[in-house]
Amino acid sequence: MEILPGKGVELVRVGETRDVVEARLGPPPHPGIAARSVYDTEPALVVDYDGDVVELVEVGSSGDGGEQATLDGVQLTFRFMDDVVAELVALGHRPERGDLGYTFPAGFTIFSTGSRSASDLDPFAAPDDPREIVEGVGIAPAEFWMG
Repeated sequence: MEILPGKGVELVRVGETRDVVEARLGPPPHPGIAARSVYDTEPALVVDYDGDVVELVEVGSSGDGGEQATLDGVQLTFRFMDDVVAELVALGHRPERGDLGYTFPAGFTIFSTGSRSASDLDPFAAPDDPREIVEGVGIAPAEFWMG
């Protein structure tokens, strides 16, 4: 699933209303809090609403064999964070390190919550291998990320 920095993805765009999103995707299978909905897509989409307007779109990792988030030919999710950052830097993106990953002024962030281990990608990884795996991508306008 190709991300559109600062805008979202083809299925959900920042600034769209909940009615528009749910006309396209259907209602979330497990309604949660009104401000956040998880949609049954591949990969999963998590949408944060400000009122009924999309403020943030998150694309999760589908794991091995599933569809992943991409940008300009770079697979973003379910890869080692350092490899993803290196490829994005080679394309001209300039990351800023944060607590869970990297923020890019173009309008997206890549993150790891630590729920995956290096052995998920590298069967020879030691149990204490510190390499992070990109577990998701958040997309919103640059001012959302950069304050």
